Amino acid sequence: MSDATTHLLLPYILAAQAQKHVTHNEALRLLDGLVQLSVLARDLTLPPGSPADGDRYIVGSAATGDWAGWDLNVALWTDGAWMRLPPRSGWRAWVEGEGLLLVYDGASWIGTTPAALQNMALLGLGTTADGSNPFSAKLNAALWTAKTVAEGGTGDLFYTMNKEAAGDDLGLTLQTGFVTKALVGLFGSDRFRLAVSADGSTFFDGLSVDNANGIVDQPRLPRFKAYTNYDNYVGVGTWTKIGLNNTDTNDQGAFDAANNHFVAPVDGTYLFGATLLYKINASATARMRGRLVLNGTTEIRGSLGEISATHVSLATAIWLQTMVPLTAGDTVELQGYFRVADGYFAADHTSFWGCKIG
Repeated sequence: MSDATTHLLLPYILAAQAQKHVTHNEALRLLDGLVQLSVLARDLTLPPGSPADGDRYIVGSAATGDWAGWDLNVALWTDGAWMRLPPRSGWRAWVEGEGLLLVYDGASWIGTTPAALQNMALLGLGTTADGSNPFSAKLNAALWTAKTVAEGGTGDLFYTMNKEAAGDDLGLTLQTGFVTKALVGLFGSDRFRLAVSADGSTFFDGLSVDNANGIVDQPRLPRFKAYTNYDNYVGVGTWTKIGLNNTDTNDQGAFDAANNHFVAPVDGTYLFGATLLYKINASATARMRGRLVLNGTTEIRGSLGEISATHVSLATAIWLQTMVPLTAGDTVELQGYFRVADGYFAADHTSFWGCKIG
């Protein structure tokens, strides 16, 4: 019959043994040292100078002094002396100095944090995951960095997201107070989209890229082309707003046909152009001028044009083009002017166009 237990090697009290309390107390001492094992450190190789009773350490490699030959063993200071506790496979120890739980695998002490997590149903980091969000994280920063060549990697880093079919959604949802303000990705098709929302229910596409050809579209870009469907008579010597009462294109309703001018919906830089086609009234020698005007009063620099000579009715034209920074609410209108003789700016071919470019 063995004189010690199988796992903790606690001494048995034997039949007819004298001084039984000594054996019993030895077993209690071992239990006190091993049960709920918590060590102060795991890398010391020389015993500390002033240990307190009950202090425990996992001895580091190449230990010296009283710990010589005790590498990886548990050292317990009890009754004024160091007691050696050889670990057995499966022992667990909490390292107080590191806040780390270790397990002895029969050859070394290893961390209990697993090297691989497979087929987990839920994972919550700083928060609770659920069926709708099986991976959830609550944190202030996250880092993904490439595994370097020196570490056996390639130095590259790819983050891959995949959807089952083209008609499904795939992307990033950006929220404020859990109300969606922007979507970035492939939503309802394989076109790349960037969409924004004020309320999380109505979305506007700011950018769309056709995956078949790479053509970029800005569906909400303010742009227009307006024209007049009647001949605009202009007398001599007076700048006159051209009545551009129809539009071929008018995204975001930026051109106000009722007031014959463009209204900037947002701050930005805009590009404008215009065509003024001459139609004779009485004299072909009229001097024809055109310009673009800011807020009804200020001529936009670089927009003034003039033709002085004998004109051919419905064949002579002025082309204007300029770029200007605008503030939301600014207006731009097309004006015409005749010197020497009056005339008309012809229907259908007198037009004004523009778009936001920055």
